[in-house]
Amino acid sequence: MQALQACGVPADAARTQAELLVEAELCERPSHGLMRLPRVLQRVRSGACDPAARGAGQWRGGSYLEVDGQNGLGPVVANAALDAIQPRARETGVALAAIRRNNHLGMLGWYAERVARAGQVLLALSTSEALVHPWGGRQALVGTNPIAIGVPVAPHPFVLDMATSRVSMGEIHDRAQRGQAIPGDWALDAAGDSTTDPVAAREGAIAPFGGAKGYALGLAFELLVTALTGAAIGRAVKGTLDATEPCNKGDLFLVMQPDSSAAASLSAYLDEIRSCPPAHPDRPVLVPGDRARERRERRLAQGIELPATLWREIQAQADHTPS
Repeated sequence: MQALQACGVPADAARTQAELLVEAELCERPSHGLMRLPRVLQRVRSGACDPAARGAGQWRGGSYLEVDGQNGLGPVVANAALDAIQPRARETGVALAAIRRNNHLGMLGWYAERVARAGQVLLALSTSEALVHPWGGRQALVGTNPIAIGVPVAPHPFVLDMATSRVSMGEIHDRAQRGQAIPGDWALDAAGDSTTDPVAAREGAIAPFGGAKGYALGLAFELLVTALTGAAIGRAVKGTLDATEPCNKGDLFLVMQPDSSAAASLSAYLDEIRSCPPAHPDRPVLVPGDRARERRERRLAQGIELPATLWREIQAQADHTPS
């Protein structure tokens, strides 16, 4: 938070951005954690991100909010959009925010959990730079295009958070920062050949998850988000991996009001899944979100480990005094 405020981010916005990054670290998602902070600071200092912006929304009908993110911080603009559509969804049953000109959202599951804990369902979609090769191709043409779904279930919300790529580009950057190799089925290098070198993979293309089906889902999400937000598409998308380009991807948040009578049956069903006899005795059956919750509890007790170079960079940024 101190590093963000040192480059002119208002205290409330700095708190929101920092909370999201730390939450990703707690859930062992370093690809969306504090390794993103130096880039956020660079974008603020270059003028590519306006830290004071909150976004401007215009209702198109009773349930459709069109949002100009005004190049604001991703989670700040996204939270403002959710604040606007959640009450509307309680009235109408469903409300949509279509966001353009907003910076990187970070971990989508963070928003899904927030909405689900408020008793509502969230479907969140976002696009990215062209980082994924189409199935059977050797060049990056499709975004990682993640999806998150949050459903209010006791005692913990159901939260699905996944990219349509084999891994996120942030995870490849994290491996490169730690000097660790990547599996050979994660990515191609710039020549279109399989690689275990994360540095080479950064210049190449990530594989879609699940082969042709994952590619098809990622492409469908990109078309859907772009059609509704008017954002850039494919190789025209910029701004989540560089320090200077305005961010022109799109984000969708669809909030729905669930049937309150379904909550008990949903909880019972998830417990039935968890009690399924496991194929491997030492690996119990889990529901999406269980593992992240376990990791979070462990890291809250034991602390977060960061690469030494990243920690030194964050400390230096925190000590920076704006000119």
